[in-house]
Amino acid sequence: MPEGSDGKRPTREAFAETEFGETAAAPHDTEVTAPARETKPIVLPAPGYDFGAVIGQGGMGEVVSAHDRRIGRDVAIKRMRATAPTDDQTNRFLREARVQARLDHPAIVPVHELGVDAAGRPFFTMKRLAGVTLAQRISEAWSVQRLLRAFADVCLAIEFAHTRGIVHRDLKPANIMLGDYGEVYVLDWGIARVLSEAEAPAEPIDIAADIDTLETATKTGEMLGTPGYMAPEQIRGQAAMPKTDVYALGSIMFEILTGEALHPRGIQGLANTLATPQAMPSKRVPDETIAPELDAACFTALAEDPHERPTARELGERVQKYLDGDRDIERRRALAIGELAVARQAFESDDPEQRATAIHSAGRALALDPASVEAARLVTRMMVEPPKNMPHELAADLAVGDRSDAMQRARLSVGAMMSMAVVLVVVPWMSIRSWLTFGLTIGVLAASTGAIFLSTRRGVVSAPRVLFFTLLITIAFTRIVGSFMLTPVITAGCLFGMTANPWFRDRRYVVYIWVAVAFAIPLVLESVGVFSRTTDIAGSGMATESPIFRGQGVPDAIGLIVANFLLLVAMANFAIATNRQITAARRELRTQAWTLHQLLPKSAVK
Repeated sequence: MPEGSDGKRPTREAFAETEFGETAAAPHDTEVTAPARETKPIVLPAPGYDFGAVIGQGGMGEVVSAHDRRIGRDVAIKRMRATAPTDDQTNRFLREARVQARLDHPAIVPVHELGVDAAGRPFFTMKRLAGVTLAQRISEAWSVQRLLRAFADVCLAIEFAHTRGIVHRDLKPANIMLGDYGEVYVLDWGIARVLSEAEAPAEPIDIAADIDTLETATKTGEMLGTPGYMAPEQIRGQAAMPKTDVYALGSIMFEILTGEALHPRGIQGLANTLATPQAMPSKRVPDETIAPELDAACFTALAEDPHERPTARELGERVQKYLDGDRDIERRRALAIGELAVARQAFESDDPEQRATAIHSAGRALALDPASVEAARLVTRMMVEPPKNMPHELAADLAVGDRSDAMQRARLSVGAMMSMAVVLVVVPWMSIRSWLTFGLTIGVLAASTGAIFLSTRRGVVSAPRVLFFTLLITIAFTRIVGSFMLTPVITAGCLFGMTANPWFRDRRYVVYIWVAVAFAIPLVLESVGVFSRTTDIAGSGMATESPIFRGQGVPDAIGLIVANFLLLVAMANFAIATNRQITAARRELRTQAWTLHQLLPKSAVK
């Protein structure tokens, strides 16, 4: 790429990035230039000009800033670098000036004067430009809308050249200049092809038959153009035609829409162009929103068969219609029908992984055609009907949510279990029968509850550990007032905490077995004499005896009543907190569903 005198790529007050160089090169790259250098102001024996520094250099020419004293304007003068150029070099140099001068268009840099200096080197003067190239604006992630407006102007300029029988052959973002005040210029017409009368478009205007065609370059093995933007037929050595430029325009449009080049640079670009000449911008960047009409226009311009490509004017008009808001309604509806068909097929598929495809396609169908009732109904169904088989990604996400919910409820259940400490409140008012039994019971309860609490703090609750420690808690509690008083309340609290874990909910039989074991073990141990008997059924009554409390008089009765009441209050608080969580989750889900429903047509949600 040519550079300015400061060794950097010229941007402002420069003629162009490639305007100074020749673009006929070997297949590796067409942007070979001489190294930049510091150049002092030079004086040429050309009347009427004050010369400044060299602002750009190429393989055959250099561009010098100058001031035209005769009419008081700044210009750029391009001259040959060779001190003794051959006739072929001179003709090729002058050819660019003649081609450019023939194209009198606002987007093509005008040529003011053509001449030869005292040393016999040809030069020509041009309008001096200030701005940056389209390549730089794309790299800066400029607004796509602004880039497309410039692109539409480029299309018309190229169409103008085609009607004059001229094919550019080296269109690329680096050869398009965006001026400081909205100007757009197509640069570097050095290798343009001049069509013959027979090849020119219908009703051509002013065919430049006196300009050499440069077709001899292809006979010597030179490749005319830049790999990555050249059309397939251009790479194959076929004569460049107007549709060849359209392919390059499609490549530029692809880069504007995606921010990425369609093909790699250098020799890889040639191979890639021949292998896969056509690509859809939306497929390259699926996460970006690309208007379907732009997507289709770009794809068509990149057709391998030149006859399937639009003209430069047609491509520019399609872009301009989009910019004007004249959306192709029928085209969008046709695309919506196609997306809807894909969504239905994926929705009805037995493969759960197709659910994401169904949602994505149905959403695109609704975006393309907001009035589509069928698309809206399908979106509604997928929002309110969970899939029979969960996709792996969704299942993993739900599993994470389930673990979080289970952990939260487990912490609540631990709080409920810790409420067993309320029994200690009534101890001072009751007569202790066996301090040893009392101490062991309280110790087991505290140790088991603490073990479960530590598990919840670490974020991992082991199902076997929960089964073991809750069983210990239940058995230990039977030593306070037997198996039929207080113990059922604590057992219910343990079940609340256990069933918060999805592992237990998915295995009901484990919960049922636990209940049976928790109920049976104390009775069996009492029957074999390991535990002292707490319950005796005789005649028409049932007597309960506490291994810890004597149960003498009114104070013990009051203590028992208070203990039951406090435990029931603790369980009630646990149940209230759990149900509040469930209600809040359902309200959040319904709110989200209602919000999503507002995005759909009213007819689809009735």
